[in-house]
Amino acid sequence: MKIQRIKDERLILKNLQNIRVAYVVQTLGILGILGYDYVTKGMEGMIKNPLWFLFIVTTIVLAFLSMNIRVDYESSKKSPERSLLFSVIVLTLICLAFGIFTALSEGFKVMNGVVIGGIIFICGLVPLLFLYGIRKKRND
Repeated sequence: MKIQRIKDERLILKNLQNIRVAYVVQTLGILGILGYDYVTKGMEGMIKNPLWFLFIVTTIVLAFLSMNIRVDYESSKKSPERSLLFSVIVLTLICLAFGIFTALSEGFKVMNGVVIGGIIFICGLVPLLFLYGIRKKRND
């Protein structure tokens, strides 16, 4: 017996909507468990829970998957290079602000500000390069 794939677009859309509802229920359950851990065990107890890692990874994956859809809705007139340059400039300004505020905070040194700004820059640059790659591939 051969398995037939769903070809009706309405059924595919309904299936995707069901998956979305299941994802929302699952996320709310994870947040509820983490919230309970936060109230009973504090911040450290919540972060030690393996569900915290699952929640962070799932959120990151969802954000990266959403970027692809976001790029599809953008105007095709946008230059990927200009968008990347503008985003890197904004990211650099944000990182400088975080670095300066960290260095000026009580109990922190200039090196702490440089490290914090550098980490934020690297973490922000990865999604920007990912978006650039998607935009470049779409324009080619």
